[in-house]
Amino acid sequence: MAEPAVRAAITVWPMSTHEPRDLHSSSNADIEDAAASPACVLVFNASDPSGAGGLAAAITAIASIGAHALPVVTGAYVRDSAEVFEHVAFDDEAVTEQARTVLEDIPVQVIEVGFVGSPDNLAAIASLASDYADVPLIAYMPDLSWWDEAQIDLYLDAFRELMLPQTTVLVGNHSTLSRWLLPDWSDDKRPSARDLARAAADGGVAYTLVTGIAVDDQHIDNVLASPQAVLASEKFERFEAQFCGAGDTLAAALAALIATGSDLAAATGEALSYLDQSLDGGFRPGMGNLLPDRLFWAQGTTDDAADDADETPTTESEDLQGFAMPPHETKH
Repeated sequence: MAEPAVRAAITVWPMSTHEPRDLHSSSNADIEDAAASPACVLVFNASDPSGAGGLAAAITAIASIGAHALPVVTGAYVRDSAEVFEHVAFDDEAVTEQARTVLEDIPVQVIEVGFVGSPDNLAAIASLASDYADVPLIAYMPDLSWWDEAQIDLYLDAFRELMLPQTTVLVGNHSTLSRWLLPDWSDDKRPSARDLARAAADGGVAYTLVTGIAVDDQHIDNVLASPQAVLASEKFERFEAQFCGAGDTLAAALAALIATGSDLAAATGEALSYLDQSLDGGFRPGMGNLLPDRLFWAQGTTDDAADDADETPTTESEDLQGFAMPPHETKH
């Protein structure tokens, strides 16, 4: 399902230079080696042969931020750049073995969970996450309208019961989250980001990043909220285009920025800036929708490179202080 394209009112390139928050090292030599290495993000998502979303989006976005992706394949889409035709889920034991093997070898700073294809896989990932309760978990809920209705219901019920208690930040479009978290909403006024954050908090989520909130005919808002307050907000200018993969890109960028040491509010602003520039450089590789150019920063011309050679690069953005990322808490 294509996602409405929006353009942000911020233009700062978000590349982070922060060190990983937890190196898990046992010696001075290990600490020095780890400090010189990029932060690691363990990603659970499906393979997407179109490159629109899934692991393709996550790996490229995480690398662009300056972190290292540890991709665990949970299944595969059968899709092109226009639509999803089918999804084939991996067996939960295969997912568990992939993740356990890498977790026993490499310390991770953040876990990111995209679409994983089945309630069994959700159960396996939730079990793994509970063993790493000090590691923040970013969960993205995509639009599943392409899927069978019975499968959607089973997946959403399992996600609510199993994944939400493990989730530090839930990311999703306003309409998707509203249909899922507040299905009985009867007020004429649409639920706010805080309404959705409160609903997510009932399942154990500390923070919710709500995207695509219609403000007027020209603008869309994106809001990071807790049940108590709005912590960050960035307005986007709406323009006429359809993208695939924007949500996966945003969630992965957010996970990478948190892994590299940004606090949550700053990471949110920088992730939205990265998404904005990816959409601004979007391209159409086939006959379907536009895809974000997650490597927009590498597409400069020779003349651009010459002009930039005399300038000192900067990777800092407007400072959004005050909201440190807590570990997620496991509820029993």
